[in-house]
Amino acid sequence: MACSGCSTGRGCGSGGGCSTGGGGCNKLNVFDWLANMELPSGQKPFDIVEVRFKNSRKEFFRNRNGLQLLLGNIVVVEAAQGYDVGVVSISGELVRLQMRKKKVADDQNIKAVLRKASPADIDKWRDAQELEVKTLVRARILASSMKLDMKINDIEIQGDKSHIAFYYTAPGRVDFRELIKAYASEFRSRIQMWQIGERQEAGRLGGIGSCGRELCCSTWLTDFRSVSTTAARYQQLALNPVKLAGQCGKLKCCLNFELDSYLDALKDFPQPGELETEKGRAYHQKTDIFKKIIWYTYSDAPDNFIALSTDRVKYIMDMNKKGKKPADLDESKPVEKKEVGYVVGKQMPPLSTSERPKPQQPRNQQRLQQRPPRRKPQPPRRPPNREQN
Repeated sequence: MACSGCSTGRGCGSGGGCSTGGGGCNKLNVFDWLANMELPSGQKPFDIVEVRFKNSRKEFFRNRNGLQLLLGNIVVVEAAQGYDVGVVSISGELVRLQMRKKKVADDQNIKAVLRKASPADIDKWRDAQELEVKTLVRARILASSMKLDMKINDIEIQGDKSHIAFYYTAPGRVDFRELIKAYASEFRSRIQMWQIGERQEAGRLGGIGSCGRELCCSTWLTDFRSVSTTAARYQQLALNPVKLAGQCGKLKCCLNFELDSYLDALKDFPQPGELETEKGRAYHQKTDIFKKIIWYTYSDAPDNFIALSTDRVKYIMDMNKKGKKPADLDESKPVEKKEVGYVVGKQMPPLSTSERPKPQQPRNQQRLQQRPPRRKPQPPRRPPNREQN
């Protein structure tokens, strides 16, 4: 789980890394699998590092001064105007591969790392993070007062407090020239507006998905591919927009994760359609892809689902193409169930009195019957009185 510093600010109290050793608070972490590999003799280490700023913003900077930069170090880097503060997310040869993946050219346009952040730089950086909440509230009030059809989602204040970037979403184009003037006079900084989509908004703000885990777009996913309802149809999912939509309001990105597996499994399935039998016409209802079972129902019994294997469906379709019809969908013999004590569908004759089972007596009563009967105590016999003459 990402800490509050990574969701709303940059870095945490551990110096930009996590105490768990992840080094990025689970916010677009990258595992450096080349960290323990030694370079060939005479080769210098790669002089570009990747620096992470607030949320998912990452940029590459050249280490021109030869500083020893490791994962989690807080550094001061160049900006368009002034300087900014960020956390080193990758260093070494893995940065070269990341630049190739993101198609970033290794040229002179890459800005430089100025120095490692001093305590004064870090204090100023923390103050800028604390101002972001108040600035965001005030920015939303100003935007609503001008009745602009836009939503201010997030802001990012530069490390030297000279620049503020506003991220917003809007259904169309927005004329915010008057809004920029109001922001500049209110916050006394250089203003920059960035329009983002709903998926990027969810990635920046973060949250918990319906699966119980953090959103993929805020932890590791950076390639936002288009998702259509066709992916849900291939996976036999109900087209319920409430369940298929994520927190961004769009279709969930995870619908594309297992789509290739379903497409490979569907290659062996016949095209679902109607089946003709002597009993009547059967219609396709649903399909279990991984169990390779297809359910059909007759037109006169729509509630009675009949499970057929894919081979059986193919066999019936071949018969229908030849003009033949099977007697029934499933011609396998039903298994007779043997019941004990009663017969299904028939009423047993009444038992005679001799055949009826005797009611079972309680154990205490049985023990009493097994014991010999107790004799009543008799009074002692008195000897006869003899009168003495």
